[in-house]
Amino acid sequence: MSGRTILMTQVVQATPAQIWACWTDPDLLPRWFGPKGHRCVTHEIDLRQGGHWLFDMIGPAGEVYPNLHRYDLYLPQTRLEYRLFDPRSDDLHAEAEVTLTPVAGGCRVTLEMTFPSRTIRDAAVNFGAVELGQTSLQKLATLAQAQA
Repeated sequence: MSGRTILMTQVVQATPAQIWACWTDPDLLPRWFGPKGHRCVTHEIDLRQGGHWLFDMIGPAGEVYPNLHRYDLYLPQTRLEYRLFDPRSDDLHAEAEVTLTPVAGGCRVTLEMTFPSRTIRDAAVNFGAVELGQTSLQKLATLAQAQA
């Protein structure tokens, strides 16, 4: 992708079904999504292929980050694809692909984000997107394991 991607993985001691539920249950997704220290305030949520999630991510100091995710693909317990937008301008931030792969002792969660340009991707990396994304995947792991 010409240097426009970020790839994050986490092996979670949970089944693909438990992890899928965390991504697709409107009560669960806002509980874990976002970096450590952040929380989500949902305005609209329709988690299905063709649906969307409109929310504000609230940072540790009260910063408000408006978000809109549009869901393009739902392959149950296998793959999820969505696009991230700024709802104020409808500008595309990134495209995300989540893949769930069963492995010994759990499931590998792979999140690949593709940005519109290398410049935007580099700005995200410099902001700390990889490290922050890993904390988000850890929050997912904690919630998925609790669903057992």
